[in-house]
Amino acid sequence: MSVSLRFLAAVVLLTGAFLAYVRTAPPSTSAAEHGKFFEKEVQPILQAQCLSCHGPEKKVRGGLRLTTREELLKGGDSGPAISIEKPEESLFLKAIHHQEMKMPPKGKLPQAQLEVLTKWIKLGAPWSEAAVAKHHGPPPVDDRARAFWSFKPVVRPALPAVRDADWVKNPIDAFILARLEAANLTPAPPAEKLALLRRVTYDLTGLPPTLPEVEAALADQSPDWYDRTVDRLLASPAYGERWARHWLDLVRYAESNSFERDGTKPYVWRYRDYVIRAFNNDLPYDQFIREQLAGDELDRVTTDSLIATGFYRLGPWDDEPVDATQALYDELDDIVSTTGQVFLGLTVGCARCHDHKIDPFPQKDYYRLLGFFHGFRRYGLRSHETVVAASLRSIASAEEQAQQKEQADAHQQKIVAANAALKAIENEVQPKLKGGERDDFKYEQNRLAILRKNTPALLNQETFDRYANLRRERDKLERTKPSSMAMALCITEEAKVRETFVLMRGNPAAKGDRVEPGFPQVLGGATPELPAPAATAKTAGRRRVLADWIANPANPLTARVMVNRLWQHHFGRGLVRSASDYGYRGTPPTHPELLDWLASEFVARGWKLKEMHRLILTSNAYRMASQPNPAAQARDAENDLLWRFELRRLSAEEVRDSILAVSGNLNPKMGGPSIHPTIPREVLAGQSNPGTNWDLNCPPAERARRSVYVHVKRSLAVPVLSAFDAADTDGSCPVRFTTTPPTQALGLLNGDFANEQAKLFAADLRKQAGDDVNAQVKLALRRVTQREPSAREVERGLRFLSTMQAAHKQSPDEALKAFCLLALNLNEFVYLD
Repeated sequence: MSVSLRFLAAVVLLTGAFLAYVRTAPPSTSAAEHGKFFEKEVQPILQAQCLSCHGPEKKVRGGLRLTTREELLKGGDSGPAISIEKPEESLFLKAIHHQEMKMPPKGKLPQAQLEVLTKWIKLGAPWSEAAVAKHHGPPPVDDRARAFWSFKPVVRPALPAVRDADWVKNPIDAFILARLEAANLTPAPPAEKLALLRRVTYDLTGLPPTLPEVEAALADQSPDWYDRTVDRLLASPAYGERWARHWLDLVRYAESNSFERDGTKPYVWRYRDYVIRAFNNDLPYDQFIREQLAGDELDRVTTDSLIATGFYRLGPWDDEPVDATQALYDELDDIVSTTGQVFLGLTVGCARCHDHKIDPFPQKDYYRLLGFFHGFRRYGLRSHETVVAASLRSIASAEEQAQQKEQADAHQQKIVAANAALKAIENEVQPKLKGGERDDFKYEQNRLAILRKNTPALLNQETFDRYANLRRERDKLERTKPSSMAMALCITEEAKVRETFVLMRGNPAAKGDRVEPGFPQVLGGATPELPAPAATAKTAGRRRVLADWIANPANPLTARVMVNRLWQHHFGRGLVRSASDYGYRGTPPTHPELLDWLASEFVARGWKLKEMHRLILTSNAYRMASQPNPAAQARDAENDLLWRFELRRLSAEEVRDSILAVSGNLNPKMGGPSIHPTIPREVLAGQSNPGTNWDLNCPPAERARRSVYVHVKRSLAVPVLSAFDAADTDGSCPVRFTTTPPTQALGLLNGDFANEQAKLFAADLRKQAGDDVNAQVKLALRRVTQREPSAREVERGLRFLSTMQAAHKQSPDEALKAFCLLALNLNEFVYLD
C-alpha cells in the first residue's frame, strides 16, 4: 500500500474513532470544565434527589443506577436513560419534566434544577468519577459539605438592580423583580381591594373580614388604608390564635397520648395558650426558642417559661411498653427529631440507627445532640400518679400556695369532724346489733341501710336523720375538694444525668462509643462547656446550652428556617419548599439571596415576628393578583419566580371558624381548657372505648369557640377538621397537603355541624333582615362572600327558595336553612384569591 493510501486509511480510522467519541463523550470546551460543572452543579442534585432510589445499593428502583456514566448510558428496565444522538428525547429528561413518568415521584424539581440537568444531558452527560467516588457511602463532613448553601453563614446580600424601580415598594420586591426581569417576565397587577382585604385578614387572623370592616375599607380612599389594616390585624387577639395554630402543627401538639388508651394529657392546654400569648405579645423568637427548650433553666424562670417546656410532653406516650428502656429512647428520639426539624430544618432523626444516608450527619452527631436531653425524665411510667410526679409542676404563687393550704386544711378538718360525729352514733348502735347484722356493719356501705332498718328500735328517728345528713355532707365534702393549685405540664429531669453512648442500629442493648453533648460537625461541631452540676440543682443545665446555640444569631439555620415558615404561610409555600429539610435532599431556595436578606433582617429587627409580617405583607409581591398569564405560565408553570399570587383554599380551622363566624355563632372566648364539639356516634364508635375522654355534654356556647381550642385527641378526629386536611399530630407537620376528597362536599352538605350552623345562620338572618326574603338572600350572600351580590345572584337565590317551597314542600324556615347551607358550600367561601 502506498504512503498516501496508508495515510488515507489512518484518517478514516481516526475519523471513525473521533465520531464514536463524539457520540459517547460530551462536546465540551474541556473535560476539566465539564467535570467541574458536574461536580458543582449536577452531582448535588443527583445526590439529593436521585441516589436514594438509584444509588449504589444492591436493589435500585426500575433497575436504573446513577452512580457511573456507564450505568446511566445503560439505563434500566425502561431502556437507556439518555440518548447521545438526540439528547432532547432522552427518557431521563422526560422523567424529570414529568412527561412520560414522574421522577422524583414526590414532586417536580424546581425550574433551576431542571435547567441544570437539561444542560448536562445536552452536553452529553459529562462525568467526574472523582466526585462520585467521594459520595459513595454516607456523605462526608468536609469543607465541601460545610459550603452547602444552608450550612454556610448568613451573609446579607446587596439589593439587586432592577429596571422597573417604581414597582419596588420595599427590598423584598427588588429580589422578586430581579428574577422576573432576568426571565423576561412581569409581575401580575395589584389585587383588587376586596380580594386583598380578604387575603390579609385570613392570613393574619384565620377569620373573614366582618361586613363593617369591608365597608370601612371600601370607603377609605387614603393611600395608607392597607398599612393601617395590617397594623390593626396584627394587634388583634385573633392573630395569636391563627399563628399559634401554625406553630402547634410543627411541635406535634395534641392533648392525648396515643396508643390504645389515648389518655388525656393533664393541663396541656396551658402550652397552647402560652403560644397564643407569645404571638400576640410579639415575644422575640430567640426568647421563644429558649423558653421552650430550657424555660426551667433560664436566669429568670417565669410561669410562662415553665409552661413552655410542655413542648417536651406533646408527643405520644406508651403507658404500657414491652421494653421500658426502648420506650425511653423512642421518646428521646421524638424530642431530638422534633427539635431538629422545627428549629433547624434538619432531619437528624435519620441518623438514630446509622449515619445519615443523605446528609453529612454521622450517627455520632445524633447521639451528641441526644446528650443534651439525656437528663430527661419520662412523661410517666404507667399510672396517672407517675405522670403527676414526673410531668406536673405547680405554677401557683407563694401567696396562692399558702391560701390553698389553708383551704385544704379547713376542708380536711370538716371531714374529720363529720367522721367523728358519725362514729359516735355508730359506736352507740353497733353493740346492740345481733348476728349477721353485726358482721355486715363492719362495712361502711352497709351501715346506713342497717341503721334505717333498726329505727326506732335501736335509735330514734331524729338520731337517724342526723346520721343520714352527716353522711351526705361528708360524702359531698370528699367529692368537692377545694380547687387544687394551678398546675402545668412541664419537663423534669432525673437526679443524675445518664451517660450517652452511640447505640448500634438504635438498640439500647448494643452500646457503642461514649459521647458527650455536642453540636453537629457540619455546623462547627463544637463540644460546648457544660455547667458544673450543683448539688441543689433540679436540672443539669444542658438544655440551656443547646437553646443558646440554636438561638444564636450566628447559627446559619435558625433564622433562615423561621423566615421561610413566615413566607410559606403568607404565599402558600416557602422559598424553600421542603420547609423542615434544609439538607441535601431538600429543595433549594427559589430566591436564595432573598432568603438570606430576610434572615439577616429578622435578626437585625430583634427576632420580632410582627416586624417581619409587616415587611412581607406590605410588599408589592404579596399584593399581586392571582390572575394567570399564559406567557408566564408557559415559562414558569410552577410559579417559582412568583409572577403572580397563588389561589389557596382555606385551612381546616379556617373553614370551621368561618362557618361559625358568618352564621353569627362564633364565640370569641379565649384560653382555658379545651372544648369538645359534637361528634357523630358513628365516629365515636371507632374508638376502643367509644366516648372516652370526650365530653358529650359540652355546652353549645363552648362548642362554638374557635378551632384552636378544640380538644386534639389523637385517636378521634373531628370530622369537619379531618376532611379539610387538619395536621397529623403523630409527628411534626411543616406543610399541610391540600386535598379535595368527596368527604369535603359530603360533610358540608350532609354533616351535622354544617346543617346545625345553617339552621342558626337562617335564624340570625330572620332576626337581622326580618321577613323580607330579598333582604335575607342579599345579607346571606354578603356575609358568605364579603361583597355585594349581583342582581342575578339574588334572583337565583330567590328562585331557589321558591323551588324548595313549591317543589319540595319545605316551609319558609326550612327553605332558608337550605339556602344558607348552599351558601356555605360556595367555592368563593372556601377559596381565596
